[in-house]
Amino acid sequence: MNNWKLSNLPLTTDLETKKILKSLPSAHAALAELKGVASTIPNQNILINTLGIQEAKDSSAIENIITTHDDLYKSVLQFESFDSFSAKEVQNYIEALKTGYTITIESGLITNKTILKIQEVVEQNSAGFRKLPRTTIKNTTTVEIIYTPPQEHSEIIRLMTNLEKYINEPEICEFDYLVKMAIIHFQFESIHPFYDGNGRTGRIINILYLIMVGLQNLPILYLSSYIIKNKSDYYRLLQKVRTENSWEEWILFLIRGIEETSKETIKLIVEIRKLMQEYKLLLRNSYKFYSQELLNNLFKHPYTKIEFIVKDLGVSRITAANYLNKLADDNLLTKKKLGTGNYYINEPLFKLLTNR
Repeated sequence: MNNWKLSNLPLTTDLETKKILKSLPSAHAALAELKGVASTIPNQNILINTLGIQEAKDSSAIENIITTHDDLYKSVLQFESFDSFSAKEVQNYIEALKTGYTITIESGLITNKTILKIQEVVEQNSAGFRKLPRTTIKNTTTVEIIYTPPQEHSEIIRLMTNLEKYINEPEICEFDYLVKMAIIHFQFESIHPFYDGNGRTGRIINILYLIMVGLQNLPILYLSSYIIKNKSDYYRLLQKVRTENSWEEWILFLIRGIEETSKETIKLIVEIRKLMQEYKLLLRNSYKFYSQELLNNLFKHPYTKIEFIVKDLGVSRITAANYLNKLADDNLLTKKKLGTGNYYINEPLFKLLTNR
């Protein structure tokens, strides 16, 4: 183990074993179905917001940054009277995800500059790639050093430059995109280029890669919930590649995660769509102030407030307050107070997202 060193990409070994090749069609089918189902939601920001928050919560939880759904949605409201360190950390992740998505869509690439920007937003600092030695990865229980990543700044730069080329130049390696994603994730986490935020940045790169190669259109497929459920296997299999060159198990693990997570996300989106349709009928048939923009707001923000309605609908504060209070009086929303402000919860949507 002590003598193991990271190799440049592409690897010289053919990693597309029979087992891996047999696992790919069903994973690709699930991804394609997810891509299609997601396109049926009229306002794509609804999915980016609601599912992005869920991913941010789960991805942060892997790093032992724990927050409740209630605190997280309250933090989105940005009331001065609410303060939660963990929720702010998760908000940074959401912002990093959206930043990475915007850059990737505009450029069609995932460059080191993009990766640096993602980590900068996640950690709220601009430390950049590691310059000082003595970074190690330890067993959190025993504190035993299980892996020592590259120490020299020049070596980190060299490996990240090689990884950037591998990500963005498909002709370098003709492996299936899902196999390449597993390799990219392993390589990034093994380079461990940052002092902090490597795990969260690496998980953002996963979804951006699927978007870059056209397997998804939106940043809504997130593996963090799968990793949480299989956390010991995730770290064990990462390390097993280093100690035993056991690529097949690692790649199969991630492909299975993609398929399972795609299917779970499809079910959730179908449930959100059904709930949106129910609200649409209720609002359209009972309220003169119904609009598609109002419906979108109530599903983009599980916790909404007057300012969100003013911004999204272009109405006055008094009008926005009247809309929300009427919906709360009729039990379509639940009105709550936080400090000197009010917020309104779409309870059925909140339950859908939190019972996942």
